[in-house]
Amino acid sequence: MRVGGQAEWLLEPTNPDELHRAWVVAREAGMPVRMLGAGADLIIGDGLHRGVVIATARVDRTFRPGTIDCETPFDLGADSMDRVAPAELTEDPRLVAWCGASLPGLVRKAGELGWSGLEGLVGVPGKLGGAVATNAGGRWGEIWEVIETVRVLTPEGEVLDLDRESCNPVYRDGRLGDRVVIGAVLRLRPANKLEVQEKARQFLLEKNAVQPVTEACAGCIFKNPDPELSDGRSAGRLIDSLGLKGMERGAAIVSPLHGNFIINRGGARAEDVFWLVAELRRRVADETGIELQREVRSWMTDRN
Repeated sequence: MRVGGQAEWLLEPTNPDELHRAWVVAREAGMPVRMLGAGADLIIGDGLHRGVVIATARVDRTFRPGTIDCETPFDLGADSMDRVAPAELTEDPRLVAWCGASLPGLVRKAGELGWSGLEGLVGVPGKLGGAVATNAGGRWGEIWEVIETVRVLTPEGEVLDLDRESCNPVYRDGRLGDRVVIGAVLRLRPANKLEVQEKARQFLLEKNAVQPVTEACAGCIFKNPDPELSDGRSAGRLIDSLGLKGMERGAAIVSPLHGNFIINRGGARAEDVFWLVAELRRRVADETGIELQREVRSWMTDRN
């Protein structure tokens, strides 16, 4: 959204081990800790945010598992991957990604390898860590559909490897609770490279036509309601049906293209965005009786 205040402490680890150490030291010091990826699906409040923010942008590595024996693909560090020849593309169609890997980068890499499964995430912003935590996705698929294993960090500093069955992810929730994603193993499907890339291209064209994907925004503001309660209408359609697209406050505006997006036209404050979120929710509830649930998360300060 390009809004919000300042972090009291900002740490930028470059690998999972440094992230682990930063987390443990901050927690032992009694400081609140927040994880920051690309800022997608997040509105940061104005003012000073006390405690530590750990940014994952530099924990950015994606590689293929090698051919030597190990208990999990995570046991092969990135340095090992530089020296170990991976299996044939059709034999082991998996990617190991650290939490700071970008979703657009993963979609591109899968296309280059000719592996299917990530095309539905084309155009979805953000980093892997946040995507796994929130089960990011859209009409063409969700990230947990290809997750084989996720490595997480507990509040107490313990590292765990979890599979899909033990997490039981649901719509827009990876069911990880307060555990932090360190990385994940993605199992894809060998396919025709050109077909995979073309499918992603078509999905992106459709998305660009109806969503403000190039604007400064936090993605969808609200989760889609139960279709039985909304007559099959999405959150965006409900907002549109009430003529609320284009509603503005300060430099923040409800996207004229899609009612479930709020755009920062330049110079917006977080309080402007929060006001629009609350107003959209109130008006939809008053007019339709449907209580929209926020998809976007927020960081608040004493000023908010």
